[in-house]
Amino acid sequence: MPMDPMPDLSALSLAEIARMAADQKLPPIDRWNPTHCGDSQMRIARDGTWYHQGTPIAREAMVRLFSTILRREEDGSYVLVTPVEKLDILVEDTPFVAVEMKAEGSGPAQTLTFRLNTGDLVIAGPEQPLRFNEGDDGPRPYLTVRGGMDALVARSVYYELANLAIEDGETPPGVWSKGVFFAMEQTVAARGHA
Repeated sequence: MPMDPMPDLSALSLAEIARMAADQKLPPIDRWNPTHCGDSQMRIARDGTWYHQGTPIAREAMVRLFSTILRREEDGSYVLVTPVEKLDILVEDTPFVAVEMKAEGSGPAQTLTFRLNTGDLVIAGPEQPLRFNEGDDGPRPYLTVRGGMDALVARSVYYELANLAIEDGETPPGVWSKGVFFAMEQTVAARGHA
């Protein structure tokens, strides 16, 4: 069964985005507890590319399907889970990448919506916060997706966030979404730097 094509995020209203995000139905993987069956021979690379036995999975619909049965375990590992089997999957950084963003409104009334590489829509806010870690290659922004899983915010989308922060003129620099302010320096501050 073919999956619906992804609509143009920039053309969607906030109400349409909220409806689509709420309509994203996922299987009840948190209630499935089958016996561990081994390794899926799959991995998700740092750039969000899914691989099976070393070969990239080219069919977008397959990646989207697998992403719906992906779960993070209490020990931090990842598995693909169905009602009857559970298989390990290697995740190099995060299982998702935020590849597109739409900002609507300004200041505390602003809403930031992100499209993931799997087509899912995530609205940043209290339940799905943004955080900014400092990495060897510069800032690494992350967005909480679901079930202890994050999306790495793609570099191009990070630049859009940085431009919004500059335009807002907040100190420290940061962005608003759904009434929550996400400081772009929070990890540096958390490590004790002034």
